Amino acid sequence: MHSGFLLVIEGIDGAGKSTLQRRLADWCRQQRLSVVTSREPTDGPYGRALRDSARTGRLAIEEELELFLKDRRQHIQTVVQPALTLGDVVILDRYYFSTAAYQGARGLDPLQILRANEAFAPTPDLVLLLDIDPTRGHARIGQRSDTPDDFEGAEYLAEVRRIFLSLERPYIQRIDAARDAELVCGDAIACFTEGLRARRMLA
Repeated sequence: MHSGFLLVIEGIDGAGKSTLQRRLADWCRQQRLSVVTSREPTDGPYGRALRDSARTGRLAIEEELELFLKDRRQHIQTVVQPALTLGDVVILDRYYFSTAAYQGARGLDPLQILRANEAFAPTPDLVLLLDIDPTRGHARIGQRSDTPDDFEGAEYLAEVRRIFLSLERPYIQRIDAARDAELVCGDAIACFTEGLRARRMLA
């Protein structure tokens, strides 16, 4: 238990997670809420190894999963848990649901990955799952002048999306991310507001 609020933004590459994170953080500041933003994989040593592997070639699946777990444990200890203990709003761009979906798409059991993470990771108060067809997501990656990496192949992302949509937790809210960014942000703020009010963090 903690006095803060943990909001996680999930979805396949190109769904608009980073953009939404920035907008929700700005909205929190307008509401005079103390907010901390972060992402996974992190910029720590384990996270950098994972990001490098996306460009140079995927690691063996067991090694990749182990790096994600090590990176997450360190992230929670140094960033997430301290902020939640202080009563801050924490907004994460990806969390262990991405690990379940992306490593699940490589053949591991997504539910087993969820259970392994839930044994040590704080449970989110709200997960906003931005859903978009991989073809649309790929087009957005191209529009931002990025080259798809080894985590972003279209067929692979289709399986990742399928797993994301199969995840069932009461705090997961699915949002159609193929629409205009203003509509997506509006739906996200509505869900966020409801969650904050339930925790008595917003009038």
